Amino acid sequence: MLHMEKKRIAFIGTGVMGASIIKHLLENGHEVSVYTRTKEKAEPLMALGATWASSPAEAFKNKEIAFTMVGYPADVEEVYFGDNGLFQTAESGNTVIDMTTSEPTLAKKISDHAQRLGVEALDAPVSGGDIGAQNGTLSIMVGGSRDTFNKVLPVMNHFGENIVYQGEAGAGQHAKMCNQIVIASGMIGVCESLAYGLKAGLDLSTVLQSISSGAAGSWSLSNLAPRMIKNDYAPGFYIKHFVKDMKIALDESTKMGITLPGLALAYEMYEKLIEEGYGENGTQALLKAYK
Repeated sequence: MLHMEKKRIAFIGTGVMGASIIKHLLENGHEVSVYTRTKEKAEPLMALGATWASSPAEAFKNKEIAFTMVGYPADVEEVYFGDNGLFQTAESGNTVIDMTTSEPTLAKKISDHAQRLGVEALDAPVSGGDIGAQNGTLSIMVGGSRDTFNKVLPVMNHFGENIVYQGEAGAGQHAKMCNQIVIASGMIGVCESLAYGLKAGLDLSTVLQSISSGAAGSWSLSNLAPRMIKNDYAPGFYIKHFVKDMKIALDESTKMGITLPGLALAYEMYEKLIEEGYGENGTQALLKAYK
């Protein structure tokens, strides 16, 4: 195995996926400083060797790479451009990598500002949920400089399996929108399939044995449908964050002059679930709309 230089890394956001990614970085010998708004969430990571910082700016002091994975575009804006944001302590030669699913225009804004500071920037949203993060098999869609992509690829290999360069700044976010559009309509299909099978008196686990590996097969069918059968709605990916993603995709599609009725329907259904108090559930809770 080739020796890889250990990096000094700041990681902002220790949520469902972020915490698992940080564990992979620590396990591979990297020095990791973490910041999240609720310190208690970072304590298990501190026990594994991560160091706590009181702000993104502090976390990035004397580091080489900053990864960010937060909730909403407004959070991304604050983490980068705020009074205690990453750009306050970023130094020429550093690299910032936003893995939040966010707005392509914001990815370009971050890239432009980073360039003025001599900092390299990538937008690198991920797919694969909590399972992919735990197993180190995330799909990562990357926008920005190809040279920067090549430099940080060895680090991303610790937690990603399918890591693809998509193009210039913002391209990673656009690719993630393509991903979320497929999931949005696909989740409707998974839920309607299970609702139909249940009404027909079938054993749903047995049904999945047949359809998961056939032409209908999908990640959601293999990984989330079994949770639905068990009424397990714990979040691998929060409904509230998925609704945010769908809104970005709908806004971008409007700008491009295209209509996406399947996405619009899924957005409407998930919005209703939030109104009913299910925003903290995982996306598989769409099944509740059929009960």
